Amino acid sequence: MKTVLVIGAGSRGRRYSEIGTAIGDAFKIIAVAEPIDARRNYMRDKFGIPEDMCHLSWEDFLSRPKFADIAIIATMDRDHIAPALAAIEKGYDLILEKPMGATPEECCMIARAAAEKGVFVQVCHVLRFTPFFCALKSLILDGKIGRIVHIQHAECVGNVHQSHSFVRGNWGNSDRATPMIVQKTCHDMDIMQWLVGKNCTRVHSFGSLTYFKEENAPEGAPERCTDGCPHADTCYYNAVRLYTKDLRNSSFIQAVVSDDNRTDEDILEALRTTNYGKCVFRCDNNVVDHQTVNLEFEDGITASFTMCAFNKGSRNIRIMGTDGELIANMGDQFITLYDFATQKFEKINISDVAVNETIDGGHGGGDAGIMNAVSNYLNNSKSTVSLCSIEETCRNHLIAYAAEESRLTGKVVDMAEYEERLGGII
Repeated sequence: MKTVLVIGAGSRGRRYSEIGTAIGDAFKIIAVAEPIDARRNYMRDKFGIPEDMCHLSWEDFLSRPKFADIAIIATMDRDHIAPALAAIEKGYDLILEKPMGATPEECCMIARAAAEKGVFVQVCHVLRFTPFFCALKSLILDGKIGRIVHIQHAECVGNVHQSHSFVRGNWGNSDRATPMIVQKTCHDMDIMQWLVGKNCTRVHSFGSLTYFKEENAPEGAPERCTDGCPHADTCYYNAVRLYTKDLRNSSFIQAVVSDDNRTDEDILEALRTTNYGKCVFRCDNNVVDHQTVNLEFEDGITASFTMCAFNKGSRNIRIMGTDGELIANMGDQFITLYDFATQKFEKINISDVAVNETIDGGHGGGDAGIMNAVSNYLNNSKSTVSLCSIEETCRNHLIAYAAEESRLTGKVVDMAEYEERLGGII
C-alpha cells in the first residue's frame, strides 16, 4: 500500500483519490492540502483523515520531512510548479495533473528535477489509458494498417463545455491558466505522438477567439444571466437554465457550488456573484474557440489536428497507413478498419482489442486506467505501454507550447531548435 498526500482537492484531486482508494489496498489518503473548506472537509470525512493532517496550504506539509509515498498534485495550472518541485526535492513520487507546467520552461524544470532526484512522475495524460485509445494502439502495434503515414485527429470540445470551462470557467483566460491548446489538448498532442511512436519535428498552427466576445453580445444582454436577459429563452448559454436544469446533476456543477447538498437557491446565489453567471459575451476570456495544428514527425509522418468549440463534443480520428486505415469516434464502441488487401471495411469492437497490458484495469475509463497503472507500477513493479517517462511527457507538452508560439507568430516551429532554446529537456 502507498500512502498519499493530496494537494488540491477540486474535481481532479477528488476523482483520483476516490478511484485510487477503491483499488484494494493500493492507496491510502493520509493528508490533504486544500484552501476551500468544503472540499477539504469532504476529503477529511471521506477518507478519515485526522484534522491535523488537513491543511489549507501545501507548504505546511512539504516543509516537513517526507511522510507519505506519493503526492497527488491537482492544483490550478499555474500552481503546479512550486509544489511539484518541493515534493520532488523531498523524494515523493508524483501523480501530476496536466498540464505539467504553466510554461515550457516549467515543464523542463520539473522533468530535470525528477530525473536528477530519480523519482517517478506520472502526468495525467488519461487518454492513454482509455479503452478507446488503447485499442487503437494495439491495432497499430499488431500491424493492421502497416506503417502510419498520416493522422487526422479532432477534439470537438462542445459548445456548452467551451462556455463552462473556457469562457466562464477557470481556464478562460490564459493569463490565469494556460493557452487552451495546452490546457485542453496537451492530451491530444501526447496521443498523436504515442500512436505514431516517433518524435515530432515541426509544428505550424492557426486559430483565434472569434465568437465568445463582447461584439457578439445580442442587443440588450445584461452583464449577468440573472439580471433578466431578454434572450434567456433562446440563448444556448443561459446560465440559469444550464446550471439549475441542464447541468444540474453533471460534474460541471461542482465548479459552481462545491457543496454536494446544493439547492437551486445556492446555485442562483453563485450565479449572481461568480463568473459562472456572467453573459458568455461579457467575460474576460481570451483563449481561442477554434485552432488547427499541423505536425510533422520523424520519417516524414504527418498529422493534422483540429480543436473547435462549435459542436456537441467528442473526439474522432483517422489513422492512415501503408496497408489500411483506422476510423474511429470516441463515442462509439467500435473502430472501423479498412484493409487494402481485401478492400473491405471491418468493425472491430473496442472491448475485443483493448486488453492485456495496454488496458490493465482501465475498462472504467482513463481516470481508472491511469490509477490502476500507477498502482501496478509502484506496488508491483508492473508497467504498461501507456505509462510514459517524464522526458516523453515533457517533450509532448512542448508540442502544444510550440503550437501556441506558431499561432501567435505565424512561423513554423522546428522542435529541435525549440528544445535547444529551452536548454534541452534532461
